[in-house]
Order: sequence, then C-alpha cells, then structure tokens
Amino acid sequence: MSEFPDLSEVMDALIATAKRCFVADLQTNAGGNLSARLARRDAIVIKPSGAGFNECTQENLQVVMLDGTILPSEVALKPSKDLDFHLDLYRIRDDINAIVHCHSPWATGYASAGIEIPCLTVQTIEKIGRMPLIPLSANGGPQTEVEISPVFRDPSIRAAVLANHGTIGVGSSLMAAQYLAEIIEETAHIAYVRDTLMAAHGKTSADLPQYGTAAEARASVSSTAKA
Repeated sequence: MSEFPDLSEVMDALIATAKRCFVADLQTNAGGNLSARLARRDAIVIKPSGAGFNECTQENLQVVMLDGTILPSEVALKPSKDLDFHLDLYRIRDDINAIVHCHSPWATGYASAGIEIPCLTVQTIEKIGRMPLIPLSANGGPQTEVEISPVFRDPSIRAAVLANHGTIGVGSSLMAAQYLAEIIEETAHIAYVRDTLMAAHGKTSADLPQYGTAAEARASVSSTAKA
C-alpha cells in the first residue's frame, strides 16, 4: 500500500510488541488485541481476529481507516472484534498513537473481583496515576466504545482495567503502551502479595506514595516551605 510509506515499519513494530506480550505471559491464545496509528493519522494497523499475539505477521495484520473502512489484506481475516473501541480512542485522543489490550491474569483477576488496582508503587504514581475500573456493558457483555471512550476522554488517563475482561494501555508509541500493559500486570501482582501479607499479619492499612519521583517530592517540600 504505497499510500502508507511507514506501513511495513509500523507492522514490524506491532509484531515485535505482540511477541513481547506473549513471551511475558500477558496474553496467550487468540485473545486481546493491539493497534498502532499510521503516520497519515487517518488509518491504523490492528491485529486480526482469531490470530494470537505470537502469530501476527505482515500478511495477516489489518489496515483500517479511522472512518471504519477495512482495506484489503493478503490474508482474508477480519480485524479484531474490539476494532470499534480502538478507532474511537484514536478519534477522541490525538495523543494516542498505540493501544495494547490484553487479558493478563493478575490484572484480570482484580478486574473480575470488581476491584480497582491501586497505584501503590512510585512507578505507578509516576507513569499511570490511576487505573479506572470500567464495568461491563449494560447488558452484561464486554465493554465497547460506549463504556470505554468516556473514561479516556480525560487526557490524564493512560490505562484502565475492564471488569471481567482485561486491561488497556495507551501511548504515543507501541512501546509506551506496552510498558503500561506490563506495569499494570506487575502492579496487580504486587497488590495481591501486599494484601495477602497484610491480612496474614493483621494489618488493615499501609502507606502509599504521594509522589512518583524524588524531584516531585522535593519540589512539593520547597513549595510548602516558601508558602
């Protein structure tokens, strides 16, 4: 597709990100999906439905215009069934160039329990801030753009957890979105260990960081002193 000069490069980046997700056990089987915006800004590359993260190839990846038009591909597959929420996020957030959605087990465990994953490490405070828990659709089905887009209209939201479903990380690049997917899963694991240890030792509360970096903490102290 000569009209997309960066297509091969973006496809290669998406394939590498998908394999990294698979190797890190963030996504197995054919679930989850990921996409990236092309340089023209009016089209994306997205994983096909029915293909696993480890099976993504330049031949089966799908190119879709932001208006929903699906362009012909070498392999006759459909784009991910979550295409609509991907397209909508790109439409409403110009800063989003990539989306990684996976069913990572620790985070999805929290999501299935109806518990928002707390940002309890300095890294999550700095990199994410908050991971809202988005409930199932009104009819009890998987979340669509109806439930997801209103949350991401807030430009400060970079990650979210879908009840009984999985996680979403968005970013300026595939690697940025992938890092968030990894941080979400890591934080869910840490939170479970923390809560288990607290329960075993009879603790009901624990300190949480207020700042994500030492520079932010120093700046706050300095600002308070001057006031």
